[in-house]
Amino acid sequence: MEQSAQQARQLDHLSSAPAPDRSPFAAFGMPEFGGGHPAVPSEPRPILELAGEEREDELDALSDWVDDFFLSVYGAEVTTAAPWCLQWQEHDDVVAWLHALWLAYQQHKEPDAGLAGMFVWHRDFLTHAIAAIRAPGGPLSACMTSPDRPAHRLLSGPPPSARTETASAAQPTGSAELDEPTS
Repeated sequence: MEQSAQQARQLDHLSSAPAPDRSPFAAFGMPEFGGGHPAVPSEPRPILELAGEEREDELDALSDWVDDFFLSVYGAEVTTAAPWCLQWQEHDDVVAWLHALWLAYQQHKEPDAGLAGMFVWHRDFLTHAIAAIRAPGGPLSACMTSPDRPAHRLLSGPPPSARTETASAAQPTGSAELDEPTS
């Protein structure tokens, strides 16, 4: 059953790959003979800036990478010094860290990253991200600290600043802007 699920994920991944460019000049950014201009690839955006279906699709792709690759290679034992959470997708800060790590991974595994591309990813991205995500006092510190005791708890964040609270209280209900200029 697990093998079938893994094959289904692989098929989804393969079917979502962009169609190869038929132009012999595509590598130079030139269009096909008699054709229009090549499509401009969209720039990746941080996952926390995405919404709706776009965010769900990106989170699904990220989850596939985390579950199928990242954890099997870099998911060291869960301890009090290195907590983890089976519901990591509910921790926005962890999602942001892992998404940035995944984007950097995709960039550094490309041939144009050079022979040291993956070393740079390990040194400059992976080590720092894991240290931040799995720190004893980090975002997952209230979650699973032992594989025998799965746990999940979102820690409360700091309240809004006094300035934000004051501005919100002074705003009439239904106003869209906090600092609208008055003339």
